[in-house]
Amino acid sequence: MPIVTKRLRDPDINPCLSESDASTRCMDENNYDKDMCSTSFLKYKNCRKFWNAIMLERRRNGVKPPMPTAAEREKILGAMEKMPY
Repeated sequence: MPIVTKRLRDPDINPCLSESDASTRCMDENNYDKDMCSTSFLKYKNCRKFWNAIMLERRRNGVKPPMPTAAEREKILGAMEKMPY
């Protein structure tokens, strides 16, 4: 597996792995009809926006690493009453 692909599949690097997989699965199941998968695409887009905002905030505050690890993300999401995306 190429290094880039490994990085995209790493849950510590890609916070929206499940949303990405859901979008791909939807496209496969619906014969690549994008209109049928708009909900999955929107969830993925919102996930990316949410974690990008978190990453930018952490960079501004000097927190390393900028992207929270998978364990940290679970704690962040657990502290919220509902899923932000």
